[in-house]
Amino acid sequence: MQDVRILVMDDEPQDRLRIEEYLVRKKYEVLAVGTAEEAMKAIRQERFEVFLTDCNIPGVDALETSAEVRKINPDLAVIIMTSFGTIETAVKAIKAGAYDYLPKPIDLDQLDLLITRISERQNLIRENTELREQLRDRYKFDEIVGTSHAMEEVLNLAGRVASSNATVLLRGESGTGKELVAKAIHYHSGRADFALIKVNCAALPEALLESELFGHEKGAFTGATSRRIGRFEAAEKGTIFLDEIGELSPGMQVKLLRVIQEREFERVGGNQTIKADVRIITATNRDIEQAIKENHFREDLYYRLNVISIVIPPLRDRKEDVPALLDYFINKYSRENSKQITGISAEARDLLMRYAYPGNVRELENIIERAVVLAKKTAITATDLPIHVQTARGDGPTVPQQLNGSLNETLDTVERGLLIESLKQSGGIQTRAAERLGISERVLRYKLKKYQIKEN
Repeated sequence: MQDVRILVMDDEPQDRLRIEEYLVRKKYEVLAVGTAEEAMKAIRQERFEVFLTDCNIPGVDALETSAEVRKINPDLAVIIMTSFGTIETAVKAIKAGAYDYLPKPIDLDQLDLLITRISERQNLIRENTELREQLRDRYKFDEIVGTSHAMEEVLNLAGRVASSNATVLLRGESGTGKELVAKAIHYHSGRADFALIKVNCAALPEALLESELFGHEKGAFTGATSRRIGRFEAAEKGTIFLDEIGELSPGMQVKLLRVIQEREFERVGGNQTIKADVRIITATNRDIEQAIKENHFREDLYYRLNVISIVIPPLRDRKEDVPALLDYFINKYSRENSKQITGISAEARDLLMRYAYPGNVRELENIIERAVVLAKKTAITATDLPIHVQTARGDGPTVPQQLNGSLNETLDTVERGLLIESLKQSGGIQTRAAERLGISERVLRYKLKKYQIKEN
């Protein structure tokens, strides 16, 4: 507790000395004064964590004094000492900004307990402030790796809209970094000191998603044994990030539209209207315009969400970002795995520059993490890369460079490459892969078995 500095103001020398000697024995730093003038001077010149003041000094309104000192130091915890100990005095003290009050003659052990609580509380506040500063540093726009012109445009636009309250729609394929951009926007906004709450709209069915977003009252449905606040309430004065917004059901689209338009909602099973002071950032990898044409997405909601649209290009369209990303991820995962990986071989770098990255930056990160873990040397080599990266041929499917075998053998090789590439492009989802190839899912499964292609 040695780092807690306490200012004591009491016009009774005997009381003042008793408190001072006790606190010094407890290893606190203490300054004891007898007048308001001395107290104000000390607070202007020095830093204190606790101000312990008598409420009954003649000619001094201690409640006004406590309010005044908190203007100088808002983090200062004020404890009022009163000889009367009435509820009225306590209420006035708390309204004036006091942390608590103690009746005189004060119980010194109770005072020590109060100071301990204040110290713990201020440590939490300090840690929270430091954490937010770290998050700001971590999610600076210039910390997002990307030197291409396309990414410069993305970051410039995101930086310009960060300070506003405008709703932002982030668009791009999975793995391009939409969440990273959303975090950077939040931590550079006027809401950075409040929460950033993320919700994956595709992760829950409609009934559960409604409760997740808006909360529920006790007894609203089976299993609702108590009131629960939703993500919009948790994000009050902050930002809510709704990922995969294109997967919302029609019913949830209506409810979200109301929140955006009216800035209010009710918990599930409740009738109390709750105001929502929340900035909304959404993200999708779907073609929303096509979904509107197919009546899967409300046009009025789209226009509410699309106030500012930021399109994050896929990695294959900004290959000039790959070298910087390689260096970043190699350094990151070398530190995390206590490996001395200093670089990457020219052959491995060439393979990674040619690869198409259907999973975008997220896939590149996974590739490098795996390579760092498996690397036997101080530099990543081609053999440390996954086989599908080693055998890839540029941005297209794996095709033999030379036609050495029979026609059937060559066609089998080409077909196998097309199957592998289609699965990669479809994120391993067989239905989508079959649609891309123009075959049925049953035929796809047969061919996967024929060519011994693992489904994962």
